[in-house]
Amino acid sequence: MRNRKLRVTSLLLALVMSAGLLAGCSSDGSSGNNSSSGEGGAAKDSITIATMGETPSLSPTEHNAVAGDYMNLLTYNKLFKSDMDMNPVPDLVDSYENISDTEWQFKIKQGVKFHDGSEMTVEDVKASLEWAQGFAEVNLYNKDIVSVDIVDETTVKITTDGPDAMLLDNLCHHGNSIVPKKLIDEGHDFNTEPIGTGPYKLVEWNRGDSLVFEAFEDYFGGAPAIKHMTWKIIPEGSSRTIALEAGEVDFIVEVENMDADRLRENPDVEVIEYENTSVNWLMLNNEKPGLDNENVRHAINTAIDKESVITVALNGMGKPALSQMPMNFAGATEENADTYDAAKAQEWLDQSGVDPSTISLPIICSDDTKKRAGEVIQANLKEIGINATIENMDLATYLSATAEGDYTAAIGGYTSSSLLGYVVGVYHSSSINASNKTRLNNAEVDALIDKAKTTLNEEERIATLEELSALLNSICSQAPLYQPTTLRAYNSNLQGVEVSDSGYLYFENVSWAE
Repeated sequence: MRNRKLRVTSLLLALVMSAGLLAGCSSDGSSGNNSSSGEGGAAKDSITIATMGETPSLSPTEHNAVAGDYMNLLTYNKLFKSDMDMNPVPDLVDSYENISDTEWQFKIKQGVKFHDGSEMTVEDVKASLEWAQGFAEVNLYNKDIVSVDIVDETTVKITTDGPDAMLLDNLCHHGNSIVPKKLIDEGHDFNTEPIGTGPYKLVEWNRGDSLVFEAFEDYFGGAPAIKHMTWKIIPEGSSRTIALEAGEVDFIVEVENMDADRLRENPDVEVIEYENTSVNWLMLNNEKPGLDNENVRHAINTAIDKESVITVALNGMGKPALSQMPMNFAGATEENADTYDAAKAQEWLDQSGVDPSTISLPIICSDDTKKRAGEVIQANLKEIGINATIENMDLATYLSATAEGDYTAAIGGYTSSSLLGYVVGVYHSSSINASNKTRLNNAEVDALIDKAKTTLNEEERIATLEELSALLNSICSQAPLYQPTTLRAYNSNLQGVEVSDSGYLYFENVSWAE
């Protein structure tokens, strides 16, 4: 369940500690506020947030990264947004109607202002959705839109290329953010100066260190209570923990699992957990020699002791993943999925006809948790004669390399608020060079995804997704590792903190207790 107080017990503590508790290092000495009141009892109006990785872009159309989505939620709005139950709900829309299998009409909110002071119009909506279709990073979420037509001064009509069960979910994606048509026409750089309708405006971006925002007082949802916001880039988990304990930051986005018990015992800190829709995998580039063999991939998957991965990497806070889909959603199944069995792994390898000594398997890891998981995998694979190595890489480089296929193996994950969005992003061939990191190109998989996308009847769509799930498990394009129990930690004087299972948190709803 979402947002419940964390109740965890350390599992196999000696093993976990030996696997890599990191020594903390101090931050750059920037001052933080430890209480909910400033001088003279005035209500505190600033917040400092610690996050692990830096966004690759502040433009809503030039990335498909979780770190970028956090930033885009601050500065932009879409026609729809994902609520705490991961359902699409109107955001910049007052009302809407599905007038045929392929046509949708949307009545746009009036009086909404952009950060530059101009008022949003239906022309901006049309221009933004058409503009976004030109970006490879995000056109997966709008390429099925055939046209956006202005009906009248408050209404637009979207026509899709067929029945589209994904449209409202896609309109929640950051790539479909609404920006001023005038700026699009002028070739404005939304990366250096993000101009949207969101609750916060960018003040400065200190690359590699921090991003600073201020509240947008004309925000259509009401000016945020917290007026000043700083995001600090702190890659090391233990350093994020120390910064929170010292009052140098007020909120941690990615909590170091090894520090969960310690933070839980701190009366000045609140720790919440949620059941993440992400599956974390050992991603395998199916185009690489050896990994293009299905039996080799099954051997690797079957050789990995996922319980040990969770113990060492997550301090026990997660569930082993067997299916290639997150089990949070109706339509996911474990049919045809592999389970840990070292003897069976050897059988798969023997059937493959591939000499394990010829398999090169450098595993890219972009943070400490992934590195700990990689070390367990490395030991497991050695048992069947596959020599894996660990390669550390910063997040931005990691995202670029895995998207372009310039890698062999990597530990990563993908989060979505819908199963359709998940399978399109991770497994459809149209997502190669974007979020289909294994580069799976399978006509049967594509056909089942396309069928599910155009099936408006929910029961029929779920049945198709179950068929797809069983097929993906048999193909085994990558080795599922775990679905994490994801944590957030923050100053206990903060209120209004709520996180969905897909990780969405709307900071405009957060304030300091008086």
